[in-house]
Amino acid sequence: MATSATDNAQRVASPCVRKCTLDQDNVCVGCYRNIEEICSWGAADNARRRDILQQAAVRRDGKTRRA
Repeated sequence: MATSATDNAQRVASPCVRKCTLDQDNVCVGCYRNIEEICSWGAADNARRRDILQQAAVRRDGKTRRA
């Protein structure tokens, strides 16, 4: 995917909180991204990064409701 200069200048920031431990589902207990999302983050454009953040938020909300 092509990215514009504006897109590169304002990259969506990583949600990493330096609590990098994967649970039994290969989801980080710190940021709630799965292993595939973590590995692809660096090459992802902003649209994909926003999608990853949304999916991580759904995971986080689902886990905190069950706790």
